[in-house]
Amino acid sequence: MEISMPPPQIYVEKTLAIIKPDIVDKEEEIQDIILRSGFTIVQRRKLHLSPEHCSNFYVEQYGKMFFPNLTAYMSSGPLVAMILARHKAISYWKELLGPSNSLLAKETHPDSLRAIYGTDDLRNALHGSNDFAAAEREIRFMFPEVIVEPIPVGQAAKDYLNLYVTPTLLEGLTELCKQKPADPFIWLADWLLKNNPSKPKLCHHPVAEEH
Repeated sequence: MEISMPPPQIYVEKTLAIIKPDIVDKEEEIQDIILRSGFTIVQRRKLHLSPEHCSNFYVEQYGKMFFPNLTAYMSSGPLVAMILARHKAISYWKELLGPSNSLLAKETHPDSLRAIYGTDDLRNALHGSNDFAAAEREIRFMFPEVIVEPIPVGQAAKDYLNLYVTPTLLEGLTELCKQKPADPFIWLADWLLKNNPSKPKLCHHPVAEEH
């Protein structure tokens, strides 16, 4: 008797990518490479960090000989921060970047982004998160409002929809059929906002009058 195994769950992972100040003018062609490599650019922002902000971002490198030069380089002009998403985004982006030392990358990984756009061991053109913990911290640093948890796809996504989305949507559509509003799309949108199961509900308790 054959036992069929369920397909493995695949999660869309997020990582932080930074186009560093000296190659911001290459942003368009780098984004094209990113998209052609199977990534989705979830969010993007251009910003100019102060030396203090750079020190906070690279806090794990504090105390190393190159730290002052690193913060000076990263605060020397605007940079582009992006949240990239795909299956195994962290490892795939690191692979696409190549070694952190651009001189080494040119020798061992000549097709990598740091080999193509980097200059030396400091000016290596691009940044990528080292692991999930780093990605979580770095994304929150650059994009404080973003949720970093892996996004379920495949069967996990179906399970989530069946558990949390479908019941509410069916209830809303049933009520829509009963009400028959003039603009069903606006009515349903308003109904879903009012009946969002994830929205906290306020309980009003009567307050006894003081005498």
